[in-house]
Amino acid sequence: MMGTGWILTIIIGALAGWIAEKVMKFDTGLIMNIVLGIVGAIVGNFILGMFGMMLGGFIGQLIVAVAGACILIYAYRAVKGGSSA
Repeated sequence: MMGTGWILTIIIGALAGWIAEKVMKFDTGLIMNIVLGIVGAIVGNFILGMFGMMLGGFIGQLIVAVAGACILIYAYRAVKGGSSA
């Protein structure tokens, strides 16, 4: 989330984590949603960067963060060996 301030990063992270939580049916709290969204944005931007792509703006970063957070939830479930939290 380059170019965004800390407040906007937290807002995007919380929103992205919450959306990913609902999409993946994964029960977490507010703090975990923020962390999941921020780390998801880092993962999503890294993956897009590998393909030479980048999405900018609030909506673009929200989409990237949600996708990254969903990937993290999927990876967690794969490592844990089950589909429930």
